[in-house]
Amino acid sequence: MSQSLLFAAAAAEPGAVEQIALTFGANWPALISNIISFTLVALLLKKFAFGPIQAMLHERSARIEEGLANAEKIKAELAGAQNKAKEIINQASAQGTKMIEEARAAMAAENERSRQQAVADAQDILAKARMAGETELARLKSELRKEVTRLVVETSAKVTAEVLTVDQKTRLADDTNRLLANN
Repeated sequence: MSQSLLFAAAAAEPGAVEQIALTFGANWPALISNIISFTLVALLLKKFAFGPIQAMLHERSARIEEGLANAEKIKAELAGAQNKAKEIINQASAQGTKMIEEARAAMAAENERSRQQAVADAQDILAKARMAGETELARLKSELRKEVTRLVVETSAKVTAEVLTVDQKTRLADDTNRLLANN
């Protein structure tokens, strides 16, 4: 707003700017030297202060962008690593399942082999028991025949006492033995 007053005053009177400059104590040589000093300082600051600061800001911006790009790259690598870890876990799980199935199959085969061995052992035991039973039965039959023969001879001897001769007794014993052997 004060600028517009200055321009308005300058347009109204030809010496108004000089009058205002004198009123405020404007010294033209000092003002021009201040403008030149200000311009020189501004140029020096631009070249030696603002230039390096802006270069540093651009460098920081580039580093930030590079860091963001690296972060995206790391995210992608992490996602790949997680996928690979899941794949490895899935493979390990599949291998574990396969090993369990193989162990179950081996266990079933071993159980079947053990069952067959137990059946064979049981059949051997039964066969031996039958043989032992048959042997025992044959021994008992033989003993029974001998005992029956002895009892028949004893009974016959008592009954016939002295009625039979020695030849008749022998023949009777032989006939009795033959009859018992046929039964």
